[in-house]
Amino acid sequence: MDRTDPAASIARAAKAYSNWGRWGADDVLGTLNFLDEAKRREGAALVRRGVSFSLSQRFDMDGPQKGWRRRTNPVHTMLDTGTDAAAGHQGFPHGLGGADDVITMPLQCSTQWDGLGHIFDHGRAWNGRNAAEVVTSDGDLVTGIEHMAPYVAGRGVLLDVGRAIGTAGELPDGFAVTEEQLTATAEAQGVAVGRGDLVLVRTGQLARARREGWGEYAGGPAPGLSFTTAGWLHGTEIAAVATDTWGFEVRPNEFAHAFQPLHQVAIPHIGLLIGEMWDLDALAADCAADGVYDFWLTAAPLPITGAVGSPVNPIAVK
Repeated sequence: MDRTDPAASIARAAKAYSNWGRWGADDVLGTLNFLDEAKRREGAALVRRGVSFSLSQRFDMDGPQKGWRRRTNPVHTMLDTGTDAAAGHQGFPHGLGGADDVITMPLQCSTQWDGLGHIFDHGRAWNGRNAAEVVTSDGDLVTGIEHMAPYVAGRGVLLDVGRAIGTAGELPDGFAVTEEQLTATAEAQGVAVGRGDLVLVRTGQLARARREGWGEYAGGPAPGLSFTTAGWLHGTEIAAVATDTWGFEVRPNEFAHAFQPLHQVAIPHIGLLIGEMWDLDALAADCAADGVYDFWLTAAPLPITGAVGSPVNPIAVK
């Protein structure tokens, strides 16, 4: 990796780790193709105690967003309330009353998936398609995240890198997690990572943000995966990866004058489903307590037609 030449490094990684054509010219699932029926049966068999964990942050006005690229926190508005019902303003017969509400938010303002139409490389989308023909003002016409809605459920694996190599369970901002550190964490935890797995990488940054305030959590410096993990992400044949950080990869990025170079390889070339801003703390504490780091995980995106991302409430069951 030449830190002074991001363009050449991205081009080399894109060529070396491309999955274009691997599942045919019409593919819309990318690495989710690795998560088959047998893998789901394997994941379902991991439910032992029946304890469950939501891996989602709350969706409310107190979220991390500060307006970058017009991303805001959710705006929740009541359309009907108990006050309206008590005042008899709703017009329902025989004493019936009710409440109703609406939410307005960017689809990637909190715990979410990046869809395959989210990132392009030199005008090319996943599988080599012309980005201008894939995502238009009408949305993602080809790889909309609705195609993934039935499939994101299987064996989840937590790699708690924050606990394994960090201080007090957390990695500092700007810490680049390498392939060697991911592998060492898995070995220390006694868990294997392989084809079709849904891999969760905990850095501890969200725990720090909750303790100290959001600060620059949404877009600022953060621990995350090194650009050099592109080969590991490709070679392990995992179905998806998610982190407790805003951007999945280390920030500041490792190159001079670069912005999210690992995204530029992972999404349009590897076809990898990426999750961000997941809350992994309670799950991680339980895994540390019982020594079990794999579990059943279901994390279906909302089938929003043509969307390039989706909010999600992932559920891990052990």
